Amino acid sequence: MNFLILPRVFSFLFGLALGSFLNVCIYRIPLGKSIVRPPSSCPHCGERIKFYDNIPLLSYIILRGRCRHCRVPLSWHYPVVEALGGLLSLSLFIRYGLSYQYLAFLLFVASLITISFIDLDHQIIPDLISIPCMVAGWSIVTLADLFRSAPSPPPASSFFVLYDLSWLDSLAGIIAGGGSLYLVAVFFKLLTGKEGMGGGDIKLLAMIGAWLGWKPLLPVVMIASITGTVVGATALLVAGKGLRVRIPFGPFLSVGALIYFFFGHQLKIWYLGLVL
Repeated sequence: MNFLILPRVFSFLFGLALGSFLNVCIYRIPLGKSIVRPPSSCPHCGERIKFYDNIPLLSYIILRGRCRHCRVPLSWHYPVVEALGGLLSLSLFIRYGLSYQYLAFLLFVASLITISFIDLDHQIIPDLISIPCMVAGWSIVTLADLFRSAPSPPPASSFFVLYDLSWLDSLAGIIAGGGSLYLVAVFFKLLTGKEGMGGGDIKLLAMIGAWLGWKPLLPVVMIASITGTVVGATALLVAGKGLRVRIPFGPFLSVGALIYFFFGHQLKIWYLGLVL
């Protein structure tokens, strides 16, 4: 039993540590700062954070969500991002074990987390994340496809199989993902004269298409639209500002991608049960 539990615990702890690093990226990338130097410090007073105050989740709980020095409350983003990193890492490990697939998709979900929280805070999706991750997705799928379709696959080829997705599916996902939202943005601007879809959202869906292919894009957008409508309507009512509140769409695209990635098969069965 311990043999099965310990690797999962390690994957969760690794995800927590990854989430802590993602918090650094979320804070520094929009400001144009290095994600390596200087070491972590309080965003309010600038005091350098000691290693024992930088333990994922635990330090936030012990310090009651405040800086040890200035006592200013820290953002709720920090523990949420760390917890997401841990839970998603554990979920991927349960599905793939310690494998190429686990590491590859951990890169994908880490990018989705980072993009989502940057979009929530700044209403931007940095090309610095979406474009390299899109290229990485296509490259990884292409590499897996080459190993899978080789006349004499090497003994380790099964290690490189992501799922039944070809490089052409991935390329079509990039084109369909970016192209579909671009057309929506063009038509929306023609009809209203306003910008309705940012370029970051377009590149984000292209990135999702690179990793998942073109077939899941429609359900991903549908899930994103439904969740975005529910959350957006609630936010508008709470804020009491009518349509003046801008709701970023990037986080909902990320939610749609994650839901489809983990529960796509179950959703298909559920949908077929409704229509048949």
